[in-house]
Amino acid sequence: MSHSDHKDAATIAARSIRAHHTADTVTVYQAYSPAIGVPAARDGRFPAAWKRDRMTWVKPSFLWMMYRCGWATKDGQQTVLAVEIDRTGFEWALRNACLSHYDRNLHADHEAWRRDLRSAPARVQWDPERDIRLQPLPYRSLQLGLAGEATRRYADEWIASVTDVTETAHTVHALVREGQLDVARRLLPEEREYPVAAGMLAHLGAQARRRPSRPAPGGVGTTAPEPTRTPGA
Repeated sequence: MSHSDHKDAATIAARSIRAHHTADTVTVYQAYSPAIGVPAARDGRFPAAWKRDRMTWVKPSFLWMMYRCGWATKDGQQTVLAVEIDRTGFEWALRNACLSHYDRNLHADHEAWRRDLRSAPARVQWDPERDIRLQPLPYRSLQLGLAGEATRRYADEWIASVTDVTETAHTVHALVREGQLDVARRLLPEEREYPVAAGMLAHLGAQARRRPSRPAPGGVGTTAPEPTRTPGA
């Protein structure tokens, strides 16, 4: 599913992974200062200055990355990287991840959730997907946080390629400002629903497709809110 198809929100799962992917790899995005991003793209791996001891967040959605980094204008996020990683590693992180917030439908109690969160090498949150103007859409996009073992595997084992896509970000942004939305959409990466085994994301609350909400008073549908946190780059 490309970004141009996001208008048909009724067919999109409320929580699902949409990404550019091949049979072997999936592309995620990160934004860094040029001091980190430029050598990473040049060498195909993160430089020594990249901190392995901190959680690093990866985003399969290009437009959510644009929302997070302000079209590569925010301080410390001026270089946007498309990091192509091994699907086996990506799915290992998902299987071993914990939701970043408590969900009474998924966790026995707060203490059980905290215990899982402390031990998990990865965490997941679902934030509103963004359209070409970076406005929120009525379904959620995956943010995947990696720590400890997951960070080390990501940096040392999973990466197939690192590409600097900052110029694409600037070009798309310029087209959006000029109102050339169709031209801008054609420059976006194709992001299709990522196939996962049945039940693989159940512990992350991603079992069901989005259903139309019940009409609110006056006949306007509503979408139930859920906690939204902003992960770092």
